[in-house]
Amino acid sequence: MRRSPAPPNQPGPPFNAPAARRLRAALGMAAEHVAHGMRVSYGLPYVTPDLVIAWERGTAAPGSPELTALAGVLWCSPGELIGRPRTLREHRVARGLAPEDVALTVGLELLAYLRMEENDEWRGTERQSAALAGLLELSLPDFVTVTGREGRLGELLRSAVTTRWQAYVRPVGRMVPLDRRLLEDTLQELHQEYHGQMVATLSWGGTSAAEDSSGNGRDFLDRIVDHFWSRVDGTA
Repeated sequence: MRRSPAPPNQPGPPFNAPAARRLRAALGMAAEHVAHGMRVSYGLPYVTPDLVIAWERGTAAPGSPELTALAGVLWCSPGELIGRPRTLREHRVARGLAPEDVALTVGLELLAYLRMEENDEWRGTERQSAALAGLLELSLPDFVTVTGREGRLGELLRSAVTTRWQAYVRPVGRMVPLDRRLLEDTLQELHQEYHGQMVATLSWGGTSAAEDSSGNGRDFLDRIVDHFWSRVDGTA
């Protein structure tokens, strides 16, 4: 008796379980139908109805080959089954592209590109980065994250809100090509909000207030990149 091959050990992108369940229901398909389609049409003999249900409940997540097959069975694009992509591999899979497609378009050797995906470390030139952004349709926040600039952006923003924000307009602007006035307004708002939180909490008085102020400040700084993009979107 032949043993079915085990599921491939390939990490997949963040899976949108409610979307998978919703798409299956809209097609009037049972989990058995989905599993059968993945086994027969995509050569994944280990996929069972129970596994499909586990994906939909969020107790398991499909890998990249499974996600592509699931999208085919549900007549949707892989991107419709993915939560917000964060890594280079996740953005590629969300667009339904093979590594060869990306490497060829941006002008990289395939092995070099695959190493970047595996290490989650983009090392392309400015021209290659621009080609990557166009191919994967990356927003500016996603482009900053995928090209490994989010950590440095966070450092600059934390310094801007805790010291003189004016000194960081140019360094931040070199990293994120935004209108200078928009950037100035955003940094000033973040600076005011951070210091406003600190002052408001300390005005309560006492040791507890000081601890609360410190905690609020840390929370704000920990999420400074998210705060930054929210202000940019709101102002723009």
